[in-house]
Amino acid sequence: HVQLVESGGGSVQAGGSLKLSCTAPPYIFGTCGMSWYRQAPGKERELVATIDTDGETTYVDFVKGRFTISRDNAKNTLYLQLNSLKTEDTAIYYCARGLGRVDYWGQGTQVTVS
Repeated sequence: HVQLVESGGGSVQAGGSLKLSCTAPPYIFGTCGMSWYRQAPGKERELVATIDTDGETTYVDFVKGRFTISRDNAKNTLYLQLNSLKTEDTAIYYCARGLGRVDYWGQGTQVTVS
């Protein structure tokens, strides 16, 4: 179910930064935790980060402190700041509703690191 709209992907050099955004209708965004996932070619989709309704965040190990998830509930917007990007970070990044189990997905935005 794709009911979230993402932007901010692009091509960047290794070591560079990008900021991804995701907007959703209030009934999807407002009362649930949100997550970012990514999927590289030939690989399974994997969790990157989560943020609950109180702003508490979690990150998976491969982020290594380089990414920051945040949310602006008044704007119904989710963000992912990607710093110190590596070629291994190349993937389609997906906005999602849910903490672990997802019921709504964004369309994905491509991040390419060279």
